[in-house]
Parts: sequence; C-alpha cells; structure tokens
Amino acid sequence: MKEKTEAKPKPELKEIFGLLARLAVGGAFIYSGVIKALAPAEEFAYAIESYKVLGAGPSLWAAQAVPWVELYAGALLAAGVFTRFSGLFTAAMLVLFEVMLAQAWLRGLPLTSCGCFGAGSANSLTYEFLQNLVFLALLGAAMRLGRGFSADASVGKND
Repeated sequence: MKEKTEAKPKPELKEIFGLLARLAVGGAFIYSGVIKALAPAEEFAYAIESYKVLGAGPSLWAAQAVPWVELYAGALLAAGVFTRFSGLFTAAMLVLFEVMLAQAWLRGLPLTSCGCFGAGSANSLTYEFLQNLVFLALLGAAMRLGRGFSADASVGKND
C-alpha cells in the first residue's frame, strides 16, 4: 500500500525576492561586523568620534560593541531566526546610522570615513546615506515577503 505524499508548492517569485533581500541585508551586516571586529577598535572609534556626538571613551566602547551587534543581527536576519525581531532591530540600526550620517552632513563635518564598512572604506556621506536607504527598502521587502524561507518557518513560527 502506497502512502500519498503531498507535493510541496513551488515558491513564488516574490518569496524568492524576499529571501534574497533578507540575505543581502543580513550579509551586509555580517560583512560590516566582521571587517570592524577584525580591525583594531581604535580605528572604528576614531570614525565614531568624528561624528562629534560621543567622546573618546564612549566611542571606544561603541567601537568594541557595535561590530558584534551587527554581526549577530545580520546572522539572525540571514538565517531567519526571530525574523520579525531581527528585522526590526536591523531597521532601527539603519535608521540610527541614517540619523548619524544626516547630522554630520548638516553640520558640515569633515568625515574621511563614515566607518560603515570599517576604517578603510572612503565612500561619500551621500553614497552611504543612499546605500542605507536601499538596505531599508530591501529590509521592508524581506519582512513582507521573505519569511517563508526561514528558520522560523521551518519550526512553524512564521507569524
């Protein structure tokens, strides 16, 4: 006696796009975190301090903590673990980064590196600002469309 097996439905194109968007943003955060975590913290602290919001001590503390927060947030997002929370948390970080870039631009601060992808990146503030807007748009798509292919979905927590 043969058992009937249900054929799994083919994924829709929008679900695949959502997955790719989640992987792109998560991957960017993983990359950014790893690059900064492997470099001396003082390099990133200098970039943070150039925004003229934090002093030397808090900038060094942030330079030691932020790369790991980015790394773990990116990994959770890419894997689809706590997808809603990790997506909202990543979005909040991107908004904070946008606020920091905008205030530096409005104040005319002479930033040589935004610190976004380590001290070695030398993109303009405008480029980084627009790049973060693209990441926010991709994150929106990932949150709406990309939760089907996730660790959450595999254990039935796809809400």
